[in-house]
Amino acid sequence: MAMSSGNDSILDAYLYETNTLLEQLDSIVLAAEQKDSFSEEDINTIFRIMHTIKGSSAMMEFNSIMTIAHRAEDLFSIIRDQSMAVVPEEKRPELFDLLFQTIDFFRQEVEHIENEQPLTENIDSLLQKVNSFIQQIQGGGSSAAAAAPAGSPAPGEPAGFSYALQVFFDEGCGMENVRALMLANAVRDLCAETDFRYEPEDVATNPATAAQIVESGFMLYFKNAADRDNAIHAVTGAGSVRTYQPIDHPAPAPEAPPAPPARPAAEERPAPAPAPAKPSEAAGGTATPAAHHRESLISVNLSKLDQLAAIVGEIVITESMVTASPDLKGLKLDAFTKSARQLRKLTDELQDVSMSLRMVPLSSTFQKMNRIVRDMSKKLGKQAKLTLIGEETEVDKTIVDAIGDPIMHIVRNSMDHGIEDCAEDRVNAGKDPVGEITLSARHAGSEVIIEIKDDGQGVNYDGVLEKAIRNGLAFPDVEYSHKDILNFLMTPGFSTNTEVTEFSGRGVGMDVVKKNVEDVGGTVSITSEPGQGMTTTLKIPLTMAIMDGMEVSVGSSIFTIPIHNIRQSFRVRESDLIHDASGGELFKCMGNFYPVIRMNERYQIPDGCTDIRDGILIWLEAGELSYCLFVDELLGEQQVVFKPLPSYLNRFNIKQSGISGCTILGDGNISIILDVANLFAAV
Repeated sequence: MAMSSGNDSILDAYLYETNTLLEQLDSIVLAAEQKDSFSEEDINTIFRIMHTIKGSSAMMEFNSIMTIAHRAEDLFSIIRDQSMAVVPEEKRPELFDLLFQTIDFFRQEVEHIENEQPLTENIDSLLQKVNSFIQQIQGGGSSAAAAAPAGSPAPGEPAGFSYALQVFFDEGCGMENVRALMLANAVRDLCAETDFRYEPEDVATNPATAAQIVESGFMLYFKNAADRDNAIHAVTGAGSVRTYQPIDHPAPAPEAPPAPPARPAAEERPAPAPAPAKPSEAAGGTATPAAHHRESLISVNLSKLDQLAAIVGEIVITESMVTASPDLKGLKLDAFTKSARQLRKLTDELQDVSMSLRMVPLSSTFQKMNRIVRDMSKKLGKQAKLTLIGEETEVDKTIVDAIGDPIMHIVRNSMDHGIEDCAEDRVNAGKDPVGEITLSARHAGSEVIIEIKDDGQGVNYDGVLEKAIRNGLAFPDVEYSHKDILNFLMTPGFSTNTEVTEFSGRGVGMDVVKKNVEDVGGTVSITSEPGQGMTTTLKIPLTMAIMDGMEVSVGSSIFTIPIHNIRQSFRVRESDLIHDASGGELFKCMGNFYPVIRMNERYQIPDGCTDIRDGILIWLEAGELSYCLFVDELLGEQQVVFKPLPSYLNRFNIKQSGISGCTILGDGNISIILDVANLFAAV
């Protein structure tokens, strides 16, 4: 599906709102399934969601989505008019399943749109299921609610629209008819369906109305002044509105035109204008034009936030270059120093604000797991529930997008491998017959720690080791610790399932989870107690753009180590080190022995310290990994801007060599940012 560049912003708005509505729909149906009924509020909300998806999809000419949404809307029109009692109790599981199938269909079609693939042409199967269910609850008869298009005005509706708003859009903004339709549907949310009209009324189906709107403006008609005053909130908050003018007792006032079935897009609220303010929920009361206010929430394209982060990063670097300029050395500049301190304070605040703009709660990602647990419980015949803790924890938007699939895969693993097949086995083991998966998140310094824990049967260590030996990953005559055995689970192609299912066993396992998490600078670790369950822990950085680092020198080279990887630093003597059988060096600390890596040897830096007494030993940790790094000296802690290395360096396996990126220092030099986990693995 190819869209012209002029429609890109409209398409983005459509995708954003549709995805948001589908998430809301999913959570409503999941909660209703637990209660085995929809509340009156649920029914009205689902009706409006289907109505909105139908209208916006019709406007975008996504006919498959529009058709299914239309019939689902008809279904809930019947339920809304006749109450939930119209659906017999024995039919309710079928209703819930039908809705989940509909949601999945919408998501599949949205994915096609996002990937510029053609939409599904044959929707007969799902359409037949919806139609069949409508016929069942109608008892085979006809229903006026199902037959009439939703949102049509009642017959004989009175005229008398004596209050109006004339709206003009920005000159040259383009697509005035679409903007007018979006504005009309935003206004419709603020007043009764029968108390509002607009002109030209065919903006949804007639592109030629754009020229008419440019010339004469877009007219909004109301039956009372209060509705018009409330509508000003939507008008002032909408994008590209240049001016508006209230008009009292317009002549002639339009009659209430019937909404023909062929005009589904002009109903209620399709996709919002690109980055508009949402109509204020508090705007429902009477207000005066002088009292109107702009909504405080807007949608912003992520690429703009990326651009902002890049500019802020450059400002940070430039500020360091100015304040640390070698030209200033030896000069007594009190006024300059004071101004430099103020500049540093402001750049720090600017960093914090720009980073906070990208922070989003994990709640959306976490809530999606409810559906995974629900579907797998039904298909695998297991009883399980999901408990969410700390879902309000905020992480960078880019990182949230990257960890959604890993979390989903781990939850599936817990359902497939962890939770016992038989509730009786759980009862015999002294557990609740309903298995529990706990998904939790919390902040820990500059990281977010996410845990996925189940109370299932835990890892079968013997079975995993046996499979690892069969796959050539382990040797039969070697003794492995439990930690070593768990690490086999994160090797490529490893699966403990004896048969392929739709959920696991396809050779895509925890290794993919590990890679995706490491790609955003995180780590994965697993713990398990046989018979008690398994816990997978993800440690994720809050943001990838700006980080706290420790600058260290090795000869004339400067490296940056992420602060969250540093445990401690030591001055040591040669006698503090011991040597293993292969000649490697070990340092004893708190009763444990840690391998020592000399940076001058690792990266072949000839002018680095060779005498252990002249340098510094830094104790580092990354996930389950812990070792010591020998460098010349610590230069100090600094907030640095992460710069990825050019893609052409990937052919040299740079990341696996312990280098994650670089940063520009205040004096203009480049510092290599170390990847603590891969630095040790590469030795």
